[in-house]
Amino acid sequence: MIDVLYFAWLRERIGAPSEQVETEAATVAELVEELKARSEAHALAFSDLSAVRVAIDQDLTDMSASLDGAREVAFFPPMTGG
Repeated sequence: MIDVLYFAWLRERIGAPSEQVETEAATVAELVEELKARSEAHALAFSDLSAVRVAIDQDLTDMSASLDGAREVAFFPPMTGG
């Protein structure tokens, strides 16, 4: 079981701040494919992965990262400096 967290417009599109997911995914990319199949809202939220960043257990990573041992995956839009 993995805790999946959504921030900013991803949270708005999916309609929830988080969910617990039972997954067989080995990578973040595989998890995203599973999430996209959950609902139309999930599919819309993940329709442009160039606009989505990811962290595993609060460490920034990328879509090819392994989920081995992960407890939490967070998805959020790119951060802007300022």
